[in-house]
Amino acid sequence: MVSDTAKHNKIIGAVLIVLLFAVAVKSLTVGKYPLSFEKILDGDEMQKKVFYTLRLSRTAVAVIGGAVLGICGFVYQTVFRNPLASPDIIGVSSGASLGAAVGILWLGNAAAITVSAFAGAVLAVCLALLLSSSDKTGKKSTIVLAGIAVHALAQTALMCLKITADPERELASIEYWIMGSLADVTAGKIGANLIICTIITVILLLLHRQTILLSADEGEAKMLGVSVGKIRLAVLLLATLAVSAVVSITGLISFTGLLAPHISRLITKSNRIATMIFSGLIGGILLCGADICARSAAQTELPVSIFTSLIGVPLLIILALKGRNVQ
Repeated sequence: MVSDTAKHNKIIGAVLIVLLFAVAVKSLTVGKYPLSFEKILDGDEMQKKVFYTLRLSRTAVAVIGGAVLGICGFVYQTVFRNPLASPDIIGVSSGASLGAAVGILWLGNAAAITVSAFAGAVLAVCLALLLSSSDKTGKKSTIVLAGIAVHALAQTALMCLKITADPERELASIEYWIMGSLADVTAGKIGANLIICTIITVILLLLHRQTILLSADEGEAKMLGVSVGKIRLAVLLLATLAVSAVVSITGLISFTGLLAPHISRLITKSNRIATMIFSGLIGGILLCGADICARSAAQTELPVSIFTSLIGVPLLIILALKGRNVQ
């Protein structure tokens, strides 16, 4: 049985990697300026500039950012033991967007905006945890309700900031964060963020055993050698930093962190390391595919979240109705 499961996971993993590669290659060719790999190899300067500065960086953000959101969604759902917990549902993404908006208005440079986005995300997580801790019933829905409240609060604060923003410069940037788009991604804007995301993803994968044990009873996790409080705080902060690094580039991307872990569990029928890895691969496929649709579905580019939401909203409704538990 174990060998059959491992063989099944290897096959599925290979299929997902091939699919992710195919979507990434397609992403490189989609856009208003037609690219030819033959001309790029021949040294055409304009082709090379568009490819390396715009297309390659945008595809890298879509693949890595989607993978980060998928893995972090797995982490949130596992740690909170709630199938509806995800970066956008529990308020992390909106908190990061609010922090980024504050950075746009009063700080200005890209590094400060990233730090501000992280601060907003951490504040959102802390507030959601504080609100949920007041409920002693132990219901899994409490953190989701707290996250919805934090999300609403962050959105209200964003509206207030939009009123005070300069319509010609700052307001457009804030709208970018709210809608979510990869349109402004360039090679010069993503280096530090992608490095942060890559390092954190590796650390979270190395902590997969401890993270998965957090979904068990707290007493059982302690008996198995897990320092529950420290590990929970560490993985939540790491996941929050990674999400904020993505959101500071892309703006608010809805449902990727919710969808990817659930699709992964449908494939693996478990909550193990393979599920975590598949969540990242599926997240990359979802975000990269949604970005391709955003560029090609209409004459003008559409927000990415439109396409992730078209899949995410029906799934969220189904999960709410069925009340599914994390396996």
